[in-house]
Formats: sequence, structure tokens, C-alpha cells
Amino acid sequence: MFKSIYSHFFPQGDSSMYAHFLFEAFDTHNNGLVSFEDFAVSLSIILRGSITDKLNWAFNLYDLNKDGCITREEMTDIMHSIYNMMGKHTYPSMRDSAPKEHVDSFFQKMDKNKDGVVTIEEFLETCQKDENIMHSMHLFDNVI
Repeated sequence: MFKSIYSHFFPQGDSSMYAHFLFEAFDTHNNGLVSFEDFAVSLSIILRGSITDKLNWAFNLYDLNKDGCITREEMTDIMHSIYNMMGKHTYPSMRDSAPKEHVDSFFQKMDKNKDGVVTIEEFLETCQKDENIMHSMHLFDNVI
């Protein structure tokens, strides 16, 4: 379902990997299924959750193996999935090095102790101090 929906929204690219990552984030019971409850809970967090709840949900999306840390490899996989989803024919066109540059920027900003991983604590602290991230957390506040 996720792959089909995303392929309609992003027909110029390959959204399958991003849709897979999103499915994994919605699958709160880690059973390979997204129940109506899973979907409703995640949607509720995204639309109406506290800032901390929204950030925890985003962290869970990026923490692909659910070990409590975001690695460079995980963030690289996420960035490649986003760039693949956007397609090669965007304007302005994206450089092939853009995903790596985003990962480098993410780790420079988030990895406070420079140990090569971003913990939930580092993620929350950095996001809550970033005005742009905080603004984006409020984008859906008045949707429903």
C-alpha cells in the first residue's frame, strides 16, 4: 500500500525504498503489518503529538535497525531513498554528491560527542535548539 501510494505522488522517481522505511516506522509492533491502530497512532503523533513525540517518531524512522542510534549508514540509506524518490529530473537538479553532503551536515550538527552515531538524546537536544526544525514540527498543527 505505501509503495503504491508513494509511486503516485512521486512518479518521476523510485519511491519504493522510502515507502519501505516509512512502513517500518508505522509498523509499531514490528510484525510486518501496519494495523489500523498502528496507522492511527502514528498519524496522531505526526499531526497532533507534542514536539518530543514528533521528534521521537522521526528518530524511529531514521533508526532503521531500531538499536537506539542513527548511524551514517542508516542516514545514507534514508537520504538515498529520498533522492531516489525525488527522481533525477528535479529543478534545480541535484548533484550525485548531495545525499552524502546531507549526511555529513546531519552528523556535523547532531553528533555532539563525535562518536559516529546520533543518539536520541543528541537528536532531541539538537532539534529542539534548531529554529528551522522547530518550525517544521508545527507545519501540520492546524491541518485537522
